[in-house]
Amino acid sequence: MSVKGVTKWHKGVSAIYALGVWTMIGSYGYLYYTGRLKDDTCQNEEERPDAQDNPNEVVHQTAHTKTTIIYKKDFVPYSTRIYNFFQSLSSGPGTRDI
Repeated sequence: MSVKGVTKWHKGVSAIYALGVWTMIGSYGYLYYTGRLKDDTCQNEEERPDAQDNPNEVVHQTAHTKTTIIYKKDFVPYSTRIYNFFQSLSSGPGTRDI
């Protein structure tokens, strides 16, 4: 690789690195300015003490994340809906009581 090729590659990589750093700094500033950067984990648990009593609520907790899934009453997953739709197409005509 020639010297011109190396300097061109170096300038390109430096520009991409600078763009990434400024994006990170800008994102941090935006989150700090809007107030979304605060640690609200303790407040969320105090606001919803009945979360453990709800049978339609499932909490998946790992070392770094906590995900709460709330199922609606009589909820049918999309996979089951699609399966039932294709099942109705593949079955023959229904019998009719006379």
